[in-house]
Amino acid sequence: MKFNPCLEVVLASVVWGSTGVFVKYLNLPPTTIAFFRLAVPTLILGAFFLFKRTKLFHSKNKLILLASSLNAIRMFFYFVGFTFTSIGNAVIILYTWPIFATILSALFLKEKISKKNIVLLFITFFGIVLIYLNKEISFANKDFIGMSSMLLSAIIYSSTVVIFKKESNNYSKFETIFYQNLVGAIVFLPFIFINYPFPTIFQISVASIYAILIGLVGFGLFFSALKQIKASTASFLSYVEVISAILFGIILFNEVLTWNIVVGGLLIISSAIFIRKK
Repeated sequence: MKFNPCLEVVLASVVWGSTGVFVKYLNLPPTTIAFFRLAVPTLILGAFFLFKRTKLFHSKNKLILLASSLNAIRMFFYFVGFTFTSIGNAVIILYTWPIFATILSALFLKEKISKKNIVLLFITFFGIVLIYLNKEISFANKDFIGMSSMLLSAIIYSSTVVIFKKESNNYSKFETIFYQNLVGAIVFLPFIFINYPFPTIFQISVASIYAILIGLVGFGLFFSALKQIKASTASFLSYVEVISAILFGIILFNEVLTWNIVVGGLLIISSAIFIRKK
């Protein structure tokens, strides 16, 4: 059964927007949540490919395994971000990633940055400054830790998007998801036994549901759509995640958006949208 690819991206974005809700609700260490988020899809898909006798590991995997390693690092900062700051703050900062993708393309792929994009980069920087405006710049400040972690996550994510897009035609959507999660599942495994307290049965169940919802359903829809529409179109539609995440935060956690977050967020999101347009 074929779905509209644009609708697939929108649905995936709403699913992704629920991440902050699960993180706040579970109240587990970031490394524990990262393990479930990455390990559950890896185990399910690994069992599926084993049943199908699909050959997964070969010499051409190097680039996608590099992306998987970067994704593991990204996920750590991603969950630290949602743990220490509000859902609204976290998701707005996360969506600076298209800006960083433009910068990385110029540095490593030698792509020329237009005058328009240079202006947008400065607007984004001003938006980030506005969001940090009333935050104490100190590692004793939870908001500062959370927002800075999400900023690092956005920078790393911008590099993985380019790699996964480049490799998307060489793998099925579920193979791509498997590789995306593989390295992180291994890296975060020891933390299940190191972190205290050990998750309850209920927390394990909720974390597993979250992992399936985000890791399989969300990314399954997204990678399926990515094969049919332009990356720029998918990126534009994925901004639904920002709206849904902010609404979840307001409705479920009574989060308040201050004027500087609203204005800074609008500057960042607008710049990110326009910088993706050709």
